[in-house]
Amino acid sequence: MFQFCAILRSVDLQELSDRAEITDVLVRYTRAIDTGDWDRLDTVFTPDARIDYTESGGIAGGFPEVKPWLAEMLPAFFPLRMHTLGQVEIRLDGDAAEVSAYFHNPMPMDDGHGGSKLVEIGGLYHHSMRRTADGWRSVRLREEVVWKQNI
Repeated sequence: MFQFCAILRSVDLQELSDRAEITDVLVRYTRAIDTGDWDRLDTVFTPDARIDYTESGGIAGGFPEVKPWLAEMLPAFFPLRMHTLGQVEIRLDGDAAEVSAYFHNPMPMDDGHGGSKLVEIGGLYHHSMRRTADGWRSVRLREEVVWKQNI
């Protein structure tokens, strides 16, 4: 009985650890985008990751193409960014996981008349993640836009 309980605890601890690490990946992603620390995205995505921002008017492509696009376009149009994440769903399957997280992203931008307006986007980030030698990483991200305001 003791051996069974020890195995059960280790499985539960591994799942808890995986969930915490995956949540950290989500936080690193939003912090990298919000602070403009573009190289931090290297700790979020695998080099061959696919990213799709087309629902919000962005591009879809490989991480090596999308990373410099983000670095150029986001500061030009949205100099200030601040994500909020919520309701994270993690579906683990060994060394793979499907992850969905609600997001709210308000961003002030130039209104074209000498002032600014607050643009807001709400939706879900859908990540496919896998465990790598460097920890959990996203191999695919699709941004699903549920609502927009002032765009």
